[in-house]
Amino acid sequence: MSARDAYKLAQEAELDLVKIAPTAKPPVCKIIDYGKYRYELLRKEKEAKKKQKVIEVKEVRLSPNIDTNDLNTKTSAARKFLEKGNKVKVTLRFRGREMAHMNQSKYILDEFAQNLADIAVIDKPSKVEGRSMVMFLTAKR
Repeated sequence: MSARDAYKLAQEAELDLVKIAPTAKPPVCKIIDYGKYRYELLRKEKEAKKKQKVIEVKEVRLSPNIDTNDLNTKTSAARKFLEKGNKVKVTLRFRGREMAHMNQSKYILDEFAQNLADIAVIDKPSKVEGRSMVMFLTAKR
C-alpha cells in the first residue's frame, strides 16, 4: 500500500509507522508502538550481556630459586584458575643478581607449562619484560 495510507492506518490505531527494511524495494514498514519496540530491544541486549562469560586474567608469580613443592602449589592454583575458564599469566620475577642468570631460569616456566599440559595450552610463549619473564596459558577447548 502507499505510504500515505499506511500512515493514516497508524494514526487511527494511535501507533507509529516504523521502517523495518528501508533499503528494500518497496520499503518494508510496520505499524507498532515504537517506545515499546525500543524497550524490547534494550531488554534483549541486557539479557545477552548477562549470559556473556567474561574471561579474567589471573596471575601466578614465581621466583628463580623456587623449590619443587612450592612450584607444585603454584601449579595447583593455576589449575583451579584454568578450570574456572580464566587465562593465567605466569610471571617469573628476578631481583638483584638473579638478573644475570635469566636465560638459565627459563626451564622453570617450561616445567610449569609441562605440569599443566593436560588442561592448558601456551597462549603466548615466555618473553622477557624488564625484570621479569612472562608467559600466558589458556585452557584447552
